Amino acid sequence: MTLTSLFLVILASFAHATWNLFAKRAATAGPVFVCAYNIVACAAYAPVTIYEISRGRFVRGEIAIGILFLSGAIHLGYSLFLQRGYRKAELSVVYPVARGTGPMLSTIAAVLFLGEAPHALGICGLVLVVLGIGLIATQGDLSAFRRPGGQLGVRYGSQTGALIACYTVVDAYGVKTLGIAPVILDWFSNLLRFLVLAPVAIADSHGAFACLRRFWREIIAVGILSPLGYILILAALSSGAPLSEIAPMREMSMMVGTLLGMAVLKEEVGRWRIAGCGVLIGGVVLLAAA
Repeated sequence: MTLTSLFLVILASFAHATWNLFAKRAATAGPVFVCAYNIVACAAYAPVTIYEISRGRFVRGEIAIGILFLSGAIHLGYSLFLQRGYRKAELSVVYPVARGTGPMLSTIAAVLFLGEAPHALGICGLVLVVLGIGLIATQGDLSAFRRPGGQLGVRYGSQTGALIACYTVVDAYGVKTLGIAPVILDWFSNLLRFLVLAPVAIADSHGAFACLRRFWREIIAVGILSPLGYILILAALSSGAPLSEIAPMREMSMMVGTLLGMAVLKEEVGRWRIAGCGVLIGGVVLLAAA
C-alpha cells in the first residue's frame, strides 16, 4: 500500500467515526434523518459527480447499472439498521461491533459457501473478534448479556456488520473491476436512498420538519462526511490498493468511535471496552492476513 493510499484510509477512518457520532446524536429521527442527510449528500457532491460523468467516467452496461442499484439497496439497509441500532444502544457498542463483524462474516461465508480452507490465522482472528465483541458488550461482566437490552447493541451491530461485508464486496467489484468512479458509485447510492425514503418523509411531513429544525447540524455533517469517508476508501481501492489491506486498516475507526462515545456522549467506556476494541482490531488484522 502506498503512502497516499494509507493517508486516504486514515483520513477516511476519522471521517467515518465522526459522522457516526453525529448520527448517534440524531438517533431518534430514524428514516427521516437518513433521507435528509442523503439530500445534503446528493447536493454537495453533485458538481464532482457531474464533472466525473463529463470526463467519461460513467460506466455503461447492464452489469454496471446492476451494481449501482445493488450497492444503493445494500447501503439503504445499512443506514436504516445503523440508525435503529443507535436509537436502541450505545455508540461505543454498536459502532465497533458493526465494524468488526463485517470482516468476520466475510471469512465465515468464504469457508461455508466458497469452499475456502480455514487457516490458523483466520481461526485465531475469528476467536479474537468474538472475544473483542464480548468485552465491548459486557465490559468484562458476562451477566450483562442476561440483563434487559443487554444484547441489543451486539444484535444491531452484527446485523449492520453483515451489510457492511456485502456492500464492501459489491463496491470493490464496481470500482476495481468495472472501473466505476468512486464518487459516481457513492452518489447514485445516496440518490437511491433519498428516492426510496422520500415518500416516508412526505407522509410524515410534520416529523420531517421537526427533524430538520432539531438536527440540521447533524444532517449537514453526516451528509458531507459520510460520502467523503467512503469515497476516500473507494479512491484508495481504485488506485490499486488491495482490499485485503484496506479492510483491516479502516477498522482503526472503531477505536476513534469508542473514544468519541466516551468523550462527547459521556458513555461509560472503561478499560474493558477499550481493550475489546484493541482485541477486535487485532482479530480483523489476522483475518486479513489469513
